[in-house]
Amino acid sequence: MNIKDFITHIYPRSLSFKLARRGIVSPPGPVTLTFSVTHACQSRCKTCNIWKIYRQKDQRPDNELKIEEIEKIFRSVGPVYFFNMTGGEPFLRNDLPEIVEAALDHLHPRIIHAPTNGIDTDRVISATREILNRVRKRGLNIPVTIKPSIDGVGRKHDEIRGVPGNWEKLMATIAGLKEMETEYPNFHLELGTVVSNFNKDDLEDIEDFVHSLNVQSYRNEIAQQGEEFQNIGEPITPAAQEYARLVRGFAAKIRKTMRTKKSLARMTESLRLVYYDLAVRIVQEKRQILPCFAGISNVHLTPGGELWPCSVLGHAKPLGNLRETNYNFRAVWHSEQASRVRRSIRNMECACPLANQAYSNMICHTPSLIKAAWNMMRY
Repeated sequence: MNIKDFITHIYPRSLSFKLARRGIVSPPGPVTLTFSVTHACQSRCKTCNIWKIYRQKDQRPDNELKIEEIEKIFRSVGPVYFFNMTGGEPFLRNDLPEIVEAALDHLHPRIIHAPTNGIDTDRVISATREILNRVRKRGLNIPVTIKPSIDGVGRKHDEIRGVPGNWEKLMATIAGLKEMETEYPNFHLELGTVVSNFNKDDLEDIEDFVHSLNVQSYRNEIAQQGEEFQNIGEPITPAAQEYARLVRGFAAKIRKTMRTKKSLARMTESLRLVYYDLAVRIVQEKRQILPCFAGISNVHLTPGGELWPCSVLGHAKPLGNLRETNYNFRAVWHSEQASRVRRSIRNMECACPLANQAYSNMICHTPSLIKAAWNMMRY
C-alpha cells in the first residue's frame, strides 16, 4: 500500500467504517476479502486441524464453491483493496489462477496475497507464474505476494508440520519463487512463522535462517484458537509474558534491518512494529485494544459459501450463507443476522490478535498510523 492508495482508496472508506461500527450508516463494501478456497491440505500441523476435515490430499470436498459460483459472488461484492486467498492449502485448487482472474475482473484488488505450505513445489511455481501472467496480460502492476510457511529449521519444521520431507520441498519452493522476483517486478516473496508452544524456543534460529535467504519480508503471527482452525481448547499459544518477550526480539530485528528493505517492505515492516505492540497488549489484557472492524472492513468467505466476520469467530457467529441468497452478497451483508454479529463485536464480546484484521483496525485508528509513519522515518 502506498500513500496515494491510502489517500484515495483506504482513508475515505475508513471514515465510513467508523460510522457503520456505531450503527449510524449501513456498512459499505469491505476493503479486504479473505477467501478460504479449500479446506483440503497435505500438512498435518500441530497448531491447526483443518486437515482433519478432508484427510486425503486428493479428496475433493463436494461442497466447495465452483468457479461459476465464485464469479457470481465476486460480481456481487464489488471492488476491494486486499484479496487474500487461504485454505487449507490454496494451491491444491487447480483453478486457482481462474479464481484470481475472476477477482481481477470483478473485485479489482490492489494487492493479491496467498500463503502456501510449499509442499508441492511444481504446483506452487506453475500456478504462481500463471497468476502473474494473467495480471500482466491486463497491463496491471499490482503486487502479488506468496507466503510460504516456515515453522522451524530442518527436521523441526517437518515435526511441527507433520510431513516428513516437507523442509526439502519448502526450500525448493522458496528457491523457485525467488527466481520469479527478477522476472516479475510486482511479485513479492514473503515468509511467515506461526509462533506456538512448539517453536517458541527456536525463533531466533528461524529468523537468522530467513535473513540468510535475503527475503525482503518476514512475519510472525501468534498461534490462535479459532473456529476455522478446528483447534478450540488446545494448548498451542505461548503465555502472554512469554509472547511479549519474543515480540521484543522480533521488533529489534525489524528495526535493525529496516533501512535495507525496499519501499513496500519498509511500509509493511513499519505497520508490523505497531501490530506487535498491539498483539502483546491483546494477549496480556484479553480485550480489544483498538475498536475491531471485523464484518465491516473485512469479510471471510468459506469454501462452502458462508460469510464470516473473521476466521476466529467463524461458525460460531456467521453473517450468513451466500448460496441461500442466490450469491447476493448485499443480502447477507445487510441482514439482521450480520447486524447482530457486528453488535457483538462492537460490545467487545471477543478479542484476538488476528493479524489480518488487526492491520485493518490500525488503518482505521489515526494514532496507529502516526506510529507507523514515525517508524518509517525513524528506522
